[in-house]
Amino acid sequence: MELDMPHVSVVIPHLNQPDDLEACLSSLDAQHLDRGLYEIIVVDNGSAVPPDAIVARHPGARLLHESRPGPGPARNAGVRDAAGEVFAFIDADCRADADWLRNALQALASLPDGTILGGDVRIWHDNANPVTAIEAYEGVFAYRFKLYIERHGFSGTGNLVVRRADFATIGPFAGIGVAEDIDWGRRACAAGFRFRYVPEMIVYHPARQTLRELCVKWDRQIQHAINTTRATRGWRIRWVARALAVLASPAVDFLKVLSSDRIQGAAARLKAIAVLIAIRAHRAQKMLSLMGDSRRIVWNRDRPV
Repeated sequence: MELDMPHVSVVIPHLNQPDDLEACLSSLDAQHLDRGLYEIIVVDNGSAVPPDAIVARHPGARLLHESRPGPGPARNAGVRDAAGEVFAFIDADCRADADWLRNALQALASLPDGTILGGDVRIWHDNANPVTAIEAYEGVFAYRFKLYIERHGFSGTGNLVVRRADFATIGPFAGIGVAEDIDWGRRACAAGFRFRYVPEMIVYHPARQTLRELCVKWDRQIQHAINTTRATRGWRIRWVARALAVLASPAVDFLKVLSSDRIQGAAARLKAIAVLIAIRAHRAQKMLSLMGDSRRIVWNRDRPV
C-alpha cells in the first residue's frame, strides 16, 4: 500500500462519446497505483444515451449528471462530489498511460503548494495501420502542453493535476461561453500559482478522423477567441492582421514538420504539410467570416446546445 500518497479524484466530463469513454475508463483501471488511492468520477453533460452501463462496468467509477452545458460546469460538478486531496482532470476521449497518476503524484510530492501540473498529450495511433494525414498533422501541432505551460504559463484541462486546496483558491471553471481551460489558467496565474510541465505524466488522445472534424474543433476555438477579442478596443484591425498571419504561417511551420520527432518518414511529413496548409487556410477564412457574426459555443461536435 502506498499510504504516503494522497487520495486522488479523477474527474471526466462526458458528452456523446461512449466508445471513447470505455477506452478512457479501461486505461484508468490499469493504472500502476493502488486502486484504493484513487476514485473515478464521470460527469455526463446530457448525452443522448447516458453512459450508465459503461460506467457500471468499471468498479469504483461513479456517474454524475450536469445539466448546464459545457465541460467546465461538468468538471465543477465532479469536483463538488470529489473526496480526494488531489484532482486529476482528463477528457473522455483520452487514454491515460499506465503510470499517469503515479508520476503525477510523485511530481506533486516534490513541489511546493501552489504548483499545478500539466503533462504530455500524445496522439494515439494503432501501429497496425499506416499513419493518416490527420494523425501526422496532429502529431506535430496538436496538444502542445509543454508550449502552453512554458510560453503561456498554463495548461489545458485534458491532462491537469491540482491540489484540492489550490483549486478552491482559484475557483471553478467557467461556462461554455469562453475557453474554460484558458480562463482558469489565467486566473490561476493571476493569483500567484505556477504551472509545471511533467513529461512523464502522459495522456493519449486519438486524432480526428476527418478534416471536417479538425475544422469543427478550430471553429469552436476561433469562436471563443473572437468572443473575448470583441470586448477590446480596436479589435477589428488586430483580428484581420491575426487572420492574415495565420494564412501565411505555413511558410514558417514547414520546419516544425520536417524536424519533429513525433512523426517518422517522408510520407508522414508530406501528409502533415498538406493538412497544415488546408487548416491554416480554413482558420483564416473562418476568422474573417465571424467578424460580423455572434454564435453560441458547442463543446462536443455530436450535440448542439
